[in-house]
Amino acid sequence: MSTPLDRPLRVAIIGAGPAGVYAADILTKADTDVQVSIDLFDQHPAPYGLIRYGVAPDHPRIKGIVKALHKVLDRGDIRFIGDVTYGRDLTLSDIRDLYDAVIFATGANDDAALKIAGEDLEGSFGASRVVSWYDGHPDVSRDWPLNAREIAVIGNGNVALDVARVLSKQREDLLVTEIPDNVHQGLLASPVTDVHIFGRRGPAQIKFTPLELRELSHSRDVDIVLYPEDFEFDEASDEAIQSNNQVKTMVNTLTNWLVEQEDKEQTASRRLHLHFLQAPVEILGEDGHVVGLRMERQELDGTGNVHGTGETIDYPVQAVYRAIGYFGTEIPEVGFDQDRGVIPNAQGRVLDADGSVVPGIYTTGWIKRGPVGLIGHTKGDALETITHLLEDVEALPKAVHPSEDAVLKVLDERGIHHTTWEGWVALDAHEHELGRQASESGPVQRERVKVVPRDEMVQIARNAD
Repeated sequence: MSTPLDRPLRVAIIGAGPAGVYAADILTKADTDVQVSIDLFDQHPAPYGLIRYGVAPDHPRIKGIVKALHKVLDRGDIRFIGDVTYGRDLTLSDIRDLYDAVIFATGANDDAALKIAGEDLEGSFGASRVVSWYDGHPDVSRDWPLNAREIAVIGNGNVALDVARVLSKQREDLLVTEIPDNVHQGLLASPVTDVHIFGRRGPAQIKFTPLELRELSHSRDVDIVLYPEDFEFDEASDEAIQSNNQVKTMVNTLTNWLVEQEDKEQTASRRLHLHFLQAPVEILGEDGHVVGLRMERQELDGTGNVHGTGETIDYPVQAVYRAIGYFGTEIPEVGFDQDRGVIPNAQGRVLDADGSVVPGIYTTGWIKRGPVGLIGHTKGDALETITHLLEDVEALPKAVHPSEDAVLKVLDERGIHHTTWEGWVALDAHEHELGRQASESGPVQRERVKVVPRDEMVQIARNAD
């Protein structure tokens, strides 16, 4: 493939999470004659997106993913421009003037709604909000209302497990992670004794991964509580157990826990309850506050799906966390599917309101396909988008001001002080140094202490430039 350009192809990628980094990496390594110059933008001063601000600090695989992303950006052939918000600091018109193509990789940051009564009560939260809090998101309040003794988490995916594990875990055991100090102090004051996780279908249909599930049993002084009546299996369940090793592993783990529970006295100070075959009907309130959760017993129908039985159960809880999935956020000047929470696209090529391809605009990751799939899916997603972008090279609208300095000039003229990769490296080193200092004065070894305030992050990063 060749291009009529007498200069490198200028590409802007909006979003420096895994989807954006993988797209940039694949584009730089593509087996073509096209030279590329990539700027990777993020609204946060630091890169990594969901990996930094959407995964529990004690997540077992987070370090490996961060190392892989760091390795890509540390090569020096992808320019990171942080603390710049698309739609505010730079418009689509700006991007089209400065770049030949743009890829939106902004992810899915909102929560899917339950659409039941009581969802707006005080004490009812979308899981993404508490995740952002305990991950030290710079734009979320430092305080979180942790006054509930009994908590419900609705959902049977890894996010639900993360939230339940963090809220039920003994606080001292979180100190070995990169948990911010304000989060640790908040959790110390939590009176929680019981956390309930609710899933609509049976044990054979859960969306956890075996690694995440096993992590639950590693929490000190936390008993896992299971209920025999929830262990129902239909024909589809039996088939899944026989044909899918992951399902078989998780069902065996749960079944073993249930058997062990019968012979073991549960004396922990906290309990983590796993409920299956229950669907939320209403969040119960009193004086505007959550006081309970009404669930309806479900029954498997033979296909692995469920239907309601009409039997309801009320659980006394003072907080409800909705972890039934993320939802995309509408992006200024780009089309949006309100039902699916994605940018309308054809295999990564963005579509207009009439369903026609918009030249030069692409998308990848969760904002492209919805919040499903793991890292492997994100890589495949990025490859599909980049393949189409390269196929379109000769037809792309050419940038008016394509020099690498042009965008920096625009930002400087507008008084927008961005952060750089070198700045992130300095901030990363600073957080590790905070961890070293905390290790010397505290009871445990801490690898990192995350800096939370945006202005402090920016100051540390900019001092390195």
